Amino acid sequence: MDADSDVALDILITNVVCVFRTRCHLNLRKIALEGANVIYKRDVGKVLMKLRKPRITATIWSSGRVMCTGATSEEEAKFGARRLARSLQKLGFQVIFTDFKVVNVLAVCNMPFEIRLPEFTKNNRPHASYEPELHPAVCYRIKTLRATLQIFSTGSITVTGPNVKAVASAVEQIYPFVFESRK
Repeated sequence: MDADSDVALDILITNVVCVFRTRCHLNLRKIALEGANVIYKRDVGKVLMKLRKPRITATIWSSGRVMCTGATSEEEAKFGARRLARSLQKLGFQVIFTDFKVVNVLAVCNMPFEIRLPEFTKNNRPHASYEPELHPAVCYRIKTLRATLQIFSTGSITVTGPNVKAVASAVEQIYPFVFESRK
């Protein structure tokens, strides 16, 4: 078995975070009183609204900025954001769905082997940092992709990146390095 042979790794996307603007001022009190599945956080000036399908949670500010979390794909995030904008329209706001952007993707990937973390960190020193007293994983940053990987000794890798494509590229890039340090 060598690092160049094609290995199919399952990348499980666990969370997609997106933002959009409504281009209108939102009355949080009205949303809290008339909306469904709403939590009003008056002390921090926001409203949390949950959708059941797709299962997302939206944070709504009075400025008209909305952040959605909990989707498991970029398509599901956009669908949920549009559904949320529609529910705000039904509450009587003049919502215009604009500036939609996926800002963060969290994914998990399991390697078919365990990893020697001290050896991996020594071989990839400028990009990898390992503080076993503080955290059980190696933190590996890929600046070109704006991705951060948490590599655990069990072979589990948690990837955070700006989009799904960057997450997949990060896993492809890291595979030969973790393969060298396998147990």
